[in-house]
Amino acid sequence: MSSSNRKTASFGVPWEKAYGYVQAVRLNNTIYVSGQLSHTPRGELVAPAALGADGKPADFSTMEAQMKRTYENAEVLLAELGATMADVVEETLFVLDVPSAFAASSKVRPLVYKQAVPQVASNLIGVSALAFPEQLIEIAFRAEVEG
Repeated sequence: MSSSNRKTASFGVPWEKAYGYVQAVRLNNTIYVSGQLSHTPRGELVAPAALGADGKPADFSTMEAQMKRTYENAEVLLAELGATMADVVEETLFVLDVPSAFAASSKVRPLVYKQAVPQVASNLIGVSALAFPEQLIEIAFRAEVEG
């Protein structure tokens, strides 16, 4: 693998260095975007879920807001590597609550992809935990671009 065909993009948020990864990699015509979450450029979580006494989300009412911001962050990374959401061919949504994610996705995804039925392979997977307790969703992407 030639490093001249490899480009990366990151936000510079603290967890990139702590965990040791980049947010996105473009290798030739394929872009792989690491699981994105809802944060500002400075790494502050957007629409964090309220936590219960057990330290887990007490409700999932911020799912839609988190989902919107997560897609916005993906758009930034894709643009940095020469792509748009129209180039996305696959996405995987990791969520703490499938029903609330399903409801939010029916509103958010058509706006993001600018199509009533987004033409992207999509996986919606329920998980027991994500990187931050207040986080309800994480989305990973794969995009294909022309030379």
